Amino acid sequence: MKLEGIRVLDLSSFLPGPYLTLVMADHGAEVIKVEAPGGDHGRQIGIKQEGATVFFRNVNRGKKSVMLDLKDEADRKTFLRLAEGADVIVESSRPGVAARLGIDYATVSALNPRIIYCSISAFGQDGPLAGRPAHDLATEAMTGVLSTNRGRDGQTALPAIPASDYLAGLQGLAGVLMALYRRETSGKGDFIDISMQEAMLAGALNVLGPAIAEGRQQDPLHERTTGGSAFYRCYTTADGREVVIAGQEQKFVKTLLGRIGRLDLVDLCKIPGPHQQPVMAVLEKLFAGMSLEEASAFLESLDVCWAPVQTFPEALEDEQLIARNFIIQDDSGVRHIGSPIRFAKEPAQLNLAVPALDAHGTSIRQQTKE
Repeated sequence: MKLEGIRVLDLSSFLPGPYLTLVMADHGAEVIKVEAPGGDHGRQIGIKQEGATVFFRNVNRGKKSVMLDLKDEADRKTFLRLAEGADVIVESSRPGVAARLGIDYATVSALNPRIIYCSISAFGQDGPLAGRPAHDLATEAMTGVLSTNRGRDGQTALPAIPASDYLAGLQGLAGVLMALYRRETSGKGDFIDISMQEAMLAGALNVLGPAIAEGRQQDPLHERTTGGSAFYRCYTTADGREVVIAGQEQKFVKTLLGRIGRLDLVDLCKIPGPHQQPVMAVLEKLFAGMSLEEASAFLESLDVCWAPVQTFPEALEDEQLIARNFIIQDDSGVRHIGSPIRFAKEPAQLNLAVPALDAHGTSIRQQTKE
């Protein structure tokens, strides 16, 4: 696998850091999860199955666990000995915490100049908000993303997934991999400062046009991907389910409107805005007269972008995901999500084991004494 031979010390908790290191573990890295007494907060979040929460299992499978109290001098020295032989460290404490504990980049890099040290925080390592605590929802709010995420009643809607958590994890992964690549020629590691706020705003590049060019807040109901396009929205079917039309290119517009004899509406779909209301009304009436099954059969017969709005249980049974073996069952029948990075050579080999807290503590501590 691509990352065999790479040792990662994962000091992070919750989601951004653990997701970053999960991807590395799936592709061969040895990831040692360094947990404080009590363990990763994810061990207590959500439904439990086979002795572990699904939340924790989904982002920490295949890792090793050692419990260290980094406020304790003996445990801090154990960590630093581990760091001397590590390639990557990922941490997600508030800025300044690692330095107070004596495990920051300056300390570790003095012992191991090749270390790549990635810190993920809500607002980055400096600036007026660096010390403020925050999770995903706050960073989505502060970047303006949440202001455009509105329901049909016009009220702000809570996002279904923590986008800034995942974006920060992915940006951190990209930074770590770039640093590993550069280390091959420089021989030196680096420090990576990942801000969830910055990762979130960087993920909004396609919707920032009005704000950047004109200094104005867009009306989400009139923009191309948030409600202003008849060909990028949800429609309710006769049985109370929903279907989405999700492709605004003119070829798709002409295909669907042509099938229902309404090519007179095509020109209205060239740009988003309230002038598309007549098209929306036609499509609303069309799908209101079909069950989800009938709407799916109708749209499947056309070359257009569409999808049924599936529940999570339905998604886990989706024929496409099943065909590609993306939903994996272990020997106990527990389901796991596969790796979305598919290499033709050296594909991921998933270790589905979930580490109990400090499960590898004895062996890891022994390594630091040898």
